[in-house]
Amino acid sequence: MPSPSPVGDSPERDAFHPDLPDVPGHDAPAPLRARLHHIRAGELDGDTAQTGGMRRFAAISGSSVGSERIWMGQTHVAPETASSNHHHGASETAIHVVKGHPEFVFLDDSTGTPEEVRLRTAPGDYIFVPPFVPHREENPSPDEEAVVVIARSTQEAIVVNLPELYVLDQDAPPEEDA
Repeated sequence: MPSPSPVGDSPERDAFHPDLPDVPGHDAPAPLRARLHHIRAGELDGDTAQTGGMRRFAAISGSSVGSERIWMGQTHVAPETASSNHHHGASETAIHVVKGHPEFVFLDDSTGTPEEVRLRTAPGDYIFVPPFVPHREENPSPDEEAVVVIARSTQEAIVVNLPELYVLDQDAPPEEDA
């Protein structure tokens, strides 16, 4: 698709946003929240909150693009590896499985007795993790890395690592772990 032509006689203006400066030779670049951002696959940032057994890479965050209500990135889990137990604070988390067959593990006590539940996934599947719910990711494959794309409802990746899984008490307000 061809680029839109500039408005009026000024070649320094964007046809859709003629009052938005961000052209060569112009003094002020557009603010982070006044433009689209393209983050290439090779530009993901590994300097984000981490959990043992996995690697998180940020693509969209408050620091990278100025987002205020979303964080997005990738998680990689090596073959035959399990992450540490963790939760993501007040952040809602949506997960899309891209590669491999990762398993998502949490405790459920809907029957009155806490029971470990494993959600076995395949490429194309989605997982939703509510705020504060302790869980872990496992990759049982002996030879294939598991890769997922993650979106969170906060601008940075909140990760609270835990010594063990526990059932989230829905009647008590969640406590922030330090």
